[in-house]
Amino acid sequence: MLSHILAAFTMDNPIWLAIGFLGQGMFMSRFLIQWFQSEREGRSVIPVAFWYFSIVGGLITLVYAIHKLDPVFIAGQAAGLIVYARNLFLIRRERIALAKAAEGRP
Repeated sequence: MLSHILAAFTMDNPIWLAIGFLGQGMFMSRFLIQWFQSEREGRSVIPVAFWYFSIVGGLITLVYAIHKLDPVFIAGQAAGLIVYARNLFLIRRERIALAKAAEGRP
């Protein structure tokens, strides 16, 4: 079992492994960002940085999945990117509406 796991690390180009781990690291970092911000505010929040790290980590991981030709991994990462981008769009739209309201514009 352990030999199979270790073999997986030697079967690929080290650069591609680094890309895969970078993507996973960026993707995992979003949870740390969310956790720290929630602790700071004393309530559960999802900061905007969570969505940016989701997109960056998702894109890098998608590139890795395409390299590996893994259709399950590709579909999951591609679908996630749509959700992350949509959330950023909604946040931007809300901020514009709030800015207009503060200025007294419709």
